[in-house]
Order: sequence, then C-alpha cells, then structure tokens
Amino acid sequence: MQNSMTTSESLVHARGLTKRYANGFTAVDGVDFDVRPGKAFGFLGPNGAGKTSTMRMIACSSPVSDGTLSVIGMDPRTQAREIKARLGVVPQIDNLDTELTVRENLEMYARYFDIPRSVADQRTKELLEFVQLDERAKDQVEPLSGGMKRRLTIARALINDPDLVILDEPTTGLDPQARHLLWERLYQLKRRGATLIITTHYMDEAEQLCDHLVVMDKAKIVAEGSPRQLIDQHSTKEVLELRFADQTRDNLNGQLDGLADRIEELPDRLLLYTANGERTLEQVNERQIPIESALVRRSSLEDVFLRLTGRSLVE
Repeated sequence: MQNSMTTSESLVHARGLTKRYANGFTAVDGVDFDVRPGKAFGFLGPNGAGKTSTMRMIACSSPVSDGTLSVIGMDPRTQAREIKARLGVVPQIDNLDTELTVRENLEMYARYFDIPRSVADQRTKELLEFVQLDERAKDQVEPLSGGMKRRLTIARALINDPDLVILDEPTTGLDPQARHLLWERLYQLKRRGATLIITTHYMDEAEQLCDHLVVMDKAKIVAEGSPRQLIDQHSTKEVLELRFADQTRDNLNGQLDGLADRIEELPDRLLLYTANGERTLEQVNERQIPIESALVRRSSLEDVFLRLTGRSLVE
C-alpha cells in the first residue's frame, strides 16, 4: 500500500482514523489504510484489537471520533445514508427473518432499497443460484443448516448490487465443508469485481481470500501487506517443531544455540524458525540431542499473527 494513494483511487481511505468511547477508552488509535477497488481486504487481530470498531465506522454504524475516513468517495459524517445504500453488510451473527422463506428474505430486504419488483425478482433468482440455495427457495429459514443460513445472509447483502461488501467473521461456527463452499462463493464474488472487507480469526481463511491484510493489536495497525509479504517480512521460510522428553528439555543448556534465526519455547514443544528446516534437523542430530519427534513445515500466517500479537489468551 502506498501512502500517496488518493481518495479517488481507493474505495475506503483512512488517515489517522480514531474511535474513542465516552468512558475514555480508545478502540482505534490513529490508523491509516486504503482498500483498493476489486480486492479483498482483511483485518486480523485478537479480540479487542479494534477490528470491529473499525468496521463499524466504515459501515456508518458508529461515528468517527477523529481523523479522515472516506467510503466510496463520501464522508460518513455527512453522507451516511448514501453510503449505506451502496454497502452490503454481512454481520457476525445471522439476523435473518426465520418466519419467512428463503426467497422472501431477499424480496423483503430489496424493499428497503426501493428496488423495483421485477429487478428484485431477477436478482433474487440469480443470487439464490449463486449461493446454491435455489432449490431451497420456498423453504422456511429456521430448519436450514448454519452454512445455508450464512450463504443466505451473504445473498441478502448482495441484493442492492453493492460497491463494497463488509463481512464480519463470515465463517465462524461452520464445519469445514461449509467453510470451503463459502470461500468458493466469496472467491467467485471477488472475481466478478466485488470489493470485500473481511474480519476473520481463521488464518487459512485470510490466506485464501485476502489480497491485502492489516494486523491490528491494541487499537493500532502493527503490520500490513499481502499474506506472502507478511510471512516474508515477519517469519522465516520454514519452521522446525521439536518435542523432547521432559528431562532432555530441562537439560538443553544452550545446545540449540545458533541453529535458528529464532527459537520459541511452548509448553509442549520448541519452534525453530529457519530457512531450511531439514538442514537444521540434521544439525540437531549432529549435536546428538535426543528428540521425541520432529516436524518441518513452511511458515504460515498464523506464525506471523502470533509473533505480532502474542500467544496469551485475550478474552
């Protein structure tokens, strides 16, 4: 991302964006970012990092405290209604009308945007086919699976043909099959030219879907880039995971020194961050250090995330 990018070149343009609450708590502390048209932009961060507060300001559901924010070329302070008309929002918790059928949920939502009936009917048909729910169009919502409800919520968010789609934790609580189907639909949506903003706790989801990511921690952006750039900048090419017997581990006394760029001690294993995991494992064996198990893997976005935000549990 280039800080010289102008408002006209980005769908969302933030400079010094800040959110403070009445009790004095600062949820977002002077962040800068740009969301390019036709891309998937992701917010990563532990609970309380400021992701949701940032998304709420973009969606015009929470006022900006300070700084500059432009959404689709408009100012949320004065043009919130116009911005909302051009957004599609997928909330973290589905809020579908369970007393209506699948089709009626879309048709009813279309009325909020004053979409003509003929246009709404056509869009409803196309969207139900897109999210693979066309065969369930006449079914009640309540009996649908969690994955089906999520897909219907996404279809509903697209009924007004939005310029920007905001998805808050889109696959939380879904089983792996439902998650992958949803990823496929979102990927297709991006290929059609849609601009997506996503918050997620799933690192594999961020790697699959997002062209650009920002990592937030304690109300600030601590890193940004493509998934590959973040891994290259903040981790090594590979990670060697070693497990030892308790007695061996207690008596290592620096025997692993110099074998890796960084060594991280976890309760059950040691992580050696290195350019060549197999070579590092050979060196461990050459030093005749007895190991219980060894695993060589490529560095992942999760390694980056945990290094930047820590491993301690945030409630």
